[in-house]
Amino acid sequence: MVEMRKPIQVNEAIDCVLQFQYEGETEYVSINNCDNRRLGKAIIADEPVPSFDKSPYDGFAFNSGDTNGAGRNNPVQFEVVEHIGAGQVPVVKLKNGQATRIMTGAKIPEGADCVAMFEICQTFEENQKPYITIKRRMQAGQNIIKKGSEVTRGTKLVDRGELINPGVKALLATFGHSEVCVARRPVVGVIATGTELLDVDEELQPGKIRNSNAFMIESQIIRAGGVCKYYGKLADDFEPSYDLIRSALKEVDMLITTGGVSVGDFDLMPDIYHKLGANVLFNKVAMRPGSVTTVANCDGKLLFGLSGNPSACYVGFELFTRPVIQHCLFNKKLFQKRIKAVLGKDFPKPNPFTRFVRCYYAYEDGRVHAYPAGLDKSNVVTSLANSTGLMILPGGTRGYKAGDDVEVLLLDNQDGQQEY
Repeated sequence: MVEMRKPIQVNEAIDCVLQFQYEGETEYVSINNCDNRRLGKAIIADEPVPSFDKSPYDGFAFNSGDTNGAGRNNPVQFEVVEHIGAGQVPVVKLKNGQATRIMTGAKIPEGADCVAMFEICQTFEENQKPYITIKRRMQAGQNIIKKGSEVTRGTKLVDRGELINPGVKALLATFGHSEVCVARRPVVGVIATGTELLDVDEELQPGKIRNSNAFMIESQIIRAGGVCKYYGKLADDFEPSYDLIRSALKEVDMLITTGGVSVGDFDLMPDIYHKLGANVLFNKVAMRPGSVTTVANCDGKLLFGLSGNPSACYVGFELFTRPVIQHCLFNKKLFQKRIKAVLGKDFPKPNPFTRFVRCYYAYEDGRVHAYPAGLDKSNVVTSLANSTGLMILPGGTRGYKAGDDVEVLLLDNQDGQQEY
C-alpha cells in the first residue's frame, strides 16, 4: 500500500490504469437486440453486393448490339418475350431482336447487356404479341448495376468495436447475421460508503445527505456501455465494508467505491486496500476536482476509489473508469472527443492543478464557446445536470479570462478519440 500521497499528473494516472486493461469478451445476441452494442468481430462481406447483375430502372433489357444504326429516323424493333419483376429469375435466354420487360432490381436475363428505360421506348402489339421500338443506340453495360459493384467478396466493412447504429444493422441484415457477435458489457460493481448517506426515499435528517453518487455512477456506467451491479451503501465500519468489497470483487469485472479515500479518521479505503493485498497504482492526482481519486489492482481487477463529492466522483469516472470500459468493448477510441473552444466567461480561480470545469457549450459567431455550468466546487451536484462537457484548464495559472482558448472534453459524444 502506498504510504505517501504524492500527486501524479492526469495523463500519467491514465497510463497507470490502462496498463491493467482487461481482455474483452464476446457474446451473441439477436439482431433485434443489438442496437447500440459494439461489434465483437468485424463485418466481412462473405458475398458480393449485389450478388447478380440487376436493373436500376423499370424498362427493357436486350443486347446493345441490336441497336447499331438506330436513330430518330431509323427505329429498331424488339419482340418482348418475357416479363420479370424484382425477386423473379429470368428463364428466357434472349436472341437477336428479343427483349425482356424488366422491373427495378430484377436480374438481367442471359443474352442482355443493357437496359432501356420505359420512357425512351414505344410499345405496341402485333398479332397479339408485344413489341417495342427504340430510336437510339445503347451501349454495352448501360443502365446495369454490375455484380459486386457495391462490395466485392472478402471486403472488411466495419471494424470490431464499432457501435451498431442503423446503418451497421442494415449491413448485418444484408449479410444474414440473424445472431450478432457483440462485445460483452463489462459488469461494474458500485458501493457507496459513508455513514452520512441516506437512501433516496428517506427523509432528510440532520447531518445526513441522500446518496446521489450511486445513481449518478450507475447512469455513467450505462452511458459508457457497461452493466452496473449496485451493492448498496456502507457505513464507516471497517469489517462489514471489507467483507462486502472482497465478496463483490469475485462477481464483477471492476469495482467502484465512492467516498472513504481521503485521509480523515473515518476514511477506510486505504486500510481496506492494504488488507486485500491490493497494489495501489496511485492515490492522488494533480487535478481538481477529484485529487484524492485512488486506483488499485487486486488480483487482476481494478478498484476505483472515487471521491465522495459528487462532481469529483463524476470527473474521476470519466477520466479513469470509462476508458477501461471502452477497452472491454473493443472500442479503439478509448477517450472522449476533445474540441477547441473559447471561454465564454471569466474563470478567476487560481489553478495549482489541472482543473476540469463542468460546462456547457454553444456555437456563437462561428466558434464554440464554453461556459461554466454552475458552481465549481467538488461537493456541488446541481451543475452536473446542465453539463455537456468538461472544460480543461491547465494548472499553474492565476485564472482565465473570457475569450481565452480552452479545450472541452465532450461527455455525450460517441465519436471519441484514440489518445487522451
